[in-house]
Amino acid sequence: MKWRKFNGENIHLPIKEAVAETIKREAENGIKLKVCIGTDSQVKGLDTEFATVIVFLREHSGGFMYIHNEKTKQSYHIKERMLVEVAKSIEIAYELCDLFIEYGVEMEVHADINTNPNFKSNDALKEAMGYILGMGFAFKAKPEAFASSCCADKICN
Repeated sequence: MKWRKFNGENIHLPIKEAVAETIKREAENGIKLKVCIGTDSQVKGLDTEFATVIVFLREHSGGFMYIHNEKTKQSYHIKERMLVEVAKSIEIAYELCDLFIEYGVEMEVHADINTNPNFKSNDALKEAMGYILGMGFAFKAKPEAFASSCCADKICN
């Protein structure tokens, strides 16, 4: 999986090593981190583009993120696409969760799913919430899910 920083700089280490180095560096500088992981997608013609982000929030000091993009020709119904987004976020959260436990970093998985039943994405809310909580992760949906609905959304557009 190819990851990059927001400035476009490629991350050459495996993502788990890069995140471990980041957590250690920030801790050495006295910075407490919180991590939010989210995925968004956009359908562009026959392609569906997914953007997954790992957002590092520095307590009282801004933040930064790592980004992974992928495209597929596969067609999805809206509910299915929402659940694929959640699955992509959970895959990364699961890969990194032992680091967050080891270093005492709070982590949330953000789903780009609306809590308002008037929106189509709401059809996937119960399944997404059950999936994320069932994996033992903290869960946020719109409007609190900024990692997916703001950060990853900007990368897809």
